[in-house]
Amino acid sequence: MTTITVFTPTYNRAYSLGQVYSSLLNQTNKDFKWLIVDDGSTDDTRELVGTWIKEYKIDIEYIYQENRGMVFAHNTAHHAMKTDLCVCIDSDDYMPNDAIEKILALWEKHGYVDCAGIVGLDAFESGDIIGTKLPDVKECRFSELYAIHKISGDKKFVHNRKVFNKFLPYKFFDNEHFPVTSYLYLLIEQEHKFLIFNEVFCIVEYQEDGLSMNLFNQYKKSPKSFAFYRIAKMKYALNYKERFLNAVHYVSSSLMASDAKFMLKTSYKITVLLAIPLGTCLYLYIMYSGRKALIKI
Repeated sequence: MTTITVFTPTYNRAYSLGQVYSSLLNQTNKDFKWLIVDDGSTDDTRELVGTWIKEYKIDIEYIYQENRGMVFAHNTAHHAMKTDLCVCIDSDDYMPNDAIEKILALWEKHGYVDCAGIVGLDAFESGDIIGTKLPDVKECRFSELYAIHKISGDKKFVHNRKVFNKFLPYKFFDNEHFPVTSYLYLLIEQEHKFLIFNEVFCIVEYQEDGLSMNLFNQYKKSPKSFAFYRIAKMKYALNYKERFLNAVHYVSSSLMASDAKFMLKTSYKITVLLAIPLGTCLYLYIMYSGRKALIKI
């Protein structure tokens, strides 16, 4: 049975999917399935993938759905997968030739039933690591990576599906297309830890139309989802500084959502009250700024 699914959500990215395909053809270990969830593309994605399926050089599954946004594509993929592990490789990224081999070897040696999965590195094509390296620890919780070990930059998460699926699906609000995927990580880390390895699993290319380059637009388009996420971040914060910073973001997202009752939805009313001035400033900055963020959610 296949051990890992490489999952790629895509929307009108026929022009870049080829490099994902090429990198998977070149993998030194072929014990994987490539699952492509097409989120309503209007280009020639379907025809392109069809030619690759007919070549049968690797195992490919293609699913088409009406355009609902990236995270809905994630829900679709997780319901379709059958393997023990999964990793998301975006349509503008690709994998080093030995990535699957490294992942499976590390999992076979160190993985265990209740482990959340593996965290590895993203890198540029030049070989430079995105942000900082991971801490020199065997395993830790998701939030500890950022709040305690102070890592920065995108990292690549390989999920143990038996653990991950217990916390699905991602929660949606109204017609918002960008619910925050990190919400599930907050729930997972209350019971499970990730194995940590400073190995490059993914080569990243930031596209102008990619999610990583349009974080402010996501705030504007999905304010209820982000507010919901900030409530959880305040609840599970590892220290007061983290709770206060998330209270600032909670105020900002609540203002974007025109939610006059946001004070009633949190248990940390004093902290949120103190965060209102900064949260209002952040709200104004996001609403009237054209700045583009460089870090993926």
